[in-house]
Amino acid sequence: MAVGDCGLGVAAEVYNKFQSQKLSGKGGTLQMETPLVIQKFTSESDYLQVKSLKDAKFVVCTETVKIWRIAFPLALSALFQFLTLSSTSIYAGHIGDIELSSISVYQGVISAIYFYLLFGMSSALATLCGQAFGAGQIQSTCVYVQRSWIILTATCIILLPIYVYANPLLKFLGQEQEIAELAGRYSIQVIPYMFSSALVFPFQAFIQSQSKVKVIMCIALVLLLIQNGLLYIFITVFGWGTTGLAMVTNIIGWLHAFALVIYTIGWCKEEWTGFSWLAFRDLWSFAKLSLASSVMSCLEQWYGTCIMIFAGRLDNPVIAVGSYSICINVLGWHAMLLLGVGAAVSIRVSNTLGMSHPRAAKYCFYVTLFQSLLIGIIFMTVIFLSKEEIAKIFTNSEDMIRAVADLAYLLGVTMFLTSASYAISGVVVGSGWQVMVGYINLACYYIVGLPIGIFLGVNQHLGVKGLWGGTLCGRILHILVLFVIIWKTNWSNEVEQTAHRMREWSINNLHYDVMGNVS
Repeated sequence: MAVGDCGLGVAAEVYNKFQSQKLSGKGGTLQMETPLVIQKFTSESDYLQVKSLKDAKFVVCTETVKIWRIAFPLALSALFQFLTLSSTSIYAGHIGDIELSSISVYQGVISAIYFYLLFGMSSALATLCGQAFGAGQIQSTCVYVQRSWIILTATCIILLPIYVYANPLLKFLGQEQEIAELAGRYSIQVIPYMFSSALVFPFQAFIQSQSKVKVIMCIALVLLLIQNGLLYIFITVFGWGTTGLAMVTNIIGWLHAFALVIYTIGWCKEEWTGFSWLAFRDLWSFAKLSLASSVMSCLEQWYGTCIMIFAGRLDNPVIAVGSYSICINVLGWHAMLLLGVGAAVSIRVSNTLGMSHPRAAKYCFYVTLFQSLLIGIIFMTVIFLSKEEIAKIFTNSEDMIRAVADLAYLLGVTMFLTSASYAISGVVVGSGWQVMVGYINLACYYIVGLPIGIFLGVNQHLGVKGLWGGTLCGRILHILVLFVIIWKTNWSNEVEQTAHRMREWSINNLHYDVMGNVS
């Protein structure tokens, strides 16, 4: 089902309630109230400007239904996928503190290098697929997916030396020898998992652009159950340690990739037009677009990698890295819910821009931002009330538990700020602003946030608290700058930019006059 069709039945019902005919006699004529929605020949109509509380209520009701029909399954699927990652940390933590810190360093440094690069590159695909699907260019989306698959696989090959030489790389970055050696050995063992991501990201973006999100949720849930069963057998029963963790990670990664590919080819018969040699055309142009789009994601997420590296150079690095990684895992549970919301906003904005509906794109952001902030407040409150208990999920070490409790207030505030950040990032991806926001991320996180974090954490000897405090300064500035940009955006101009992008990247070079639908 396309995003444009999501919630149409509910929207129509709400529309009938709010916009029933109201007749009034003026000069002997009968006048009918102007409808809030402009009727068009597309599957969905754009909004008129909100001028009353009734109009605002209609928009909130309609957009809430449309967003959460996409966001809720995506949030659950993202949570299930993150729990597969957390399950690895949980089993590593119960093996020992060194194993937990080593796996955390791998996940926070080595894995982050490839994961956020591939994820960022696939955000270009999310923009193109969403806007092309909204514009009705179905065949183009299939070619985009295949191009992205080829480019991400080539990127994985280029990144292989980082995995092979992870041990000396981590030692060069100042990590403790025992942690670096175990993390380096583990990184070599999970190389197959990296290549599975080159399939997962493109096909998942393709399915999401059509709002077929329930199947993504079901696949993620089944994989989580399979993974925990395998972890129990390999770790608890067989006692294979970190080697068992690596084997399970590889198996789950490729099961995920095959499941998405099989569903796309076997069940998306109306949308999947088959493999095409056109995928090999304009590869370099598509690669440059993908790399440019990855700048935003990489600069934002690799900032956390820098914090992990500096945490490993503090006094008592095992406790510093372990406590920070536990907080990041807990933050990840919250972030996965917001990642689903952000992905839903991205899909909604890209589809509405593709359908030439500027006000729908604008209003869906405002509604989602408000609801995301409410979610952030709830999570922040829960963390404040349970700060003594959250670390017990990951470890039995009393020192680690006390260290995590000491960081709980920073964790809660971060959850609140992350709630706003993901809603904003969804608009960025849906609109195709990744390159511009990449420069903003560079300024906010690396010119402002990182120096403040190093000064507080290292020079002022505040440890992980200081490093994390710098993170919050950068994130606050980042949110404020992007919110002002979105507030000042002319969404009719964004529709024009989308039309130009679709003409430029259309595989048939068709010139659609989509601007005729702009109100």
